[in-house]
Amino acid sequence: MKKKSQPNYKLIYSDIIEQKFPHKKAECKRLLEKKMLSALDIMELNNRIFGSRDQNLKKINQKLRSYNESDIMGILDYQKNNRMNNLQIAEHFGLSRNTMTKWRRMFQ
Repeated sequence: MKKKSQPNYKLIYSDIIEQKFPHKKAECKRLLEKKMLSALDIMELNNRIFGSRDQNLKKINQKLRSYNESDIMGILDYQKNNRMNNLQIAEHFGLSRNTMTKWRRMFQ
């Protein structure tokens, strides 16, 4: 079975910062130095570079996201460490409550 290839997000975001947002280089340096970027890291980079946008655009972009098991486990750990309920964590990461409930049932 062939492993699905993933875009090189480190290279993509490094180029974006270098060409369009050089003043944000120091702010994003810690994330770009990581060996592997998770979906949460990519979301954080995106927010740091482009800032938050209007709600309609966020909803459209959310439909295009996908999470692997380690990303889901990271979100669930964040929820447990910060003592958040499904509604709070869903709003924080831009997910639905149903998704959070499904993930909790599957992985805990």
